[in-house]
Amino acid sequence: MASSSGSSWREGMSSDNIKGLCLALSSSFFIGASFIVKKKGLKKAGASGLRAGSGGYSYLYEPLWWVGMITMIVGEIANFAAYAFAPAILVTPLGALSIIISAALAHIILRERLHIFGILGCVLCVVGSTTIVLHAPQEREIESVTEVWDLAMEPAFLLYAALVITATFVLIFHFIPLYGQTHIMVYIGVCSLVGSLTVMSVKALGIAIKLTLSGMNQLIFPQTWAFTLVVTACVLTQMNYLNKALDTFNTAVVSPIYYVMFTTFTIVASVIMFKDWDRQSPTQVITEICGFVTILSGTFLLHKTKDMADGLQTSPSIRLAKHSEEDGFDGGEGIPLRRQESMRST
Repeated sequence: MASSSGSSWREGMSSDNIKGLCLALSSSFFIGASFIVKKKGLKKAGASGLRAGSGGYSYLYEPLWWVGMITMIVGEIANFAAYAFAPAILVTPLGALSIIISAALAHIILRERLHIFGILGCVLCVVGSTTIVLHAPQEREIESVTEVWDLAMEPAFLLYAALVITATFVLIFHFIPLYGQTHIMVYIGVCSLVGSLTVMSVKALGIAIKLTLSGMNQLIFPQTWAFTLVVTACVLTQMNYLNKALDTFNTAVVSPIYYVMFTTFTIVASVIMFKDWDRQSPTQVITEICGFVTILSGTFLLHKTKDMADGLQTSPSIRLAKHSEEDGFDGGEGIPLRRQESMRST
């Protein structure tokens, strides 16, 4: 059993996986830290001008806020690069670590108390992340962006993409006009479904850039530019409907639900397109699923603890009222809302 475990580790942690892991961890650190730096900047700017939560933009003149913004951009670039080296099933769930970093730094720097259940949530996230890292599948050897295109053109992924696009249009044109203002799952459903296609396209584009930098120019292939167009369209769609969700519902509720749905659909898309689980035993697959569920449990526990710390209670009603932070910024949000943070702050 021990030798089998050691073999699994050696097979899973290829050099590319290690690079992707390091990039994903550094991304979580930078983005988690950026929340705190930006919040400090917002507090400092709010002391001398109109707070961001009240519609002010004085933070744009605050150097500390820009330091946080640059830190977040660095984290996003690292996250983008991570997908070029490691499978999405390894990179995406590790985004929960930014929540831990943000919560820990908020406890130390901002004196925002982290309850015992919050600490337990952090531990669960670490345990789940470690489980996934130890059993992550090895990244496919890809020598051209055309190989990724061929994977995307296989019947199984075309069917998935068709179902996602169809479901997205049904949500946008039928359900949003009727239930967008009362049902949180409508907006988040659009963001999560489109987000899974975003990650697949980002991964393809990242591979193309990696190969180009290594001397194999991929910019001459039309597939590279096709993936670029898909990334652009999907990101714009995500940003639009994520803003709508944040403007309508409580951010503390949007964050964990979005994380669960976005990560789940992304893993499903990666398993279908890149066949991550075809090279693994059933035991490894089940272990990864258990690790993912552990991360989800820790994430929900962290957000519930945040409500306890702020003296808030989540309304059980379908319509969830928005809440405002003291300075108009939520410093405890995690990777699934990375893009959201930059949108809320600009």
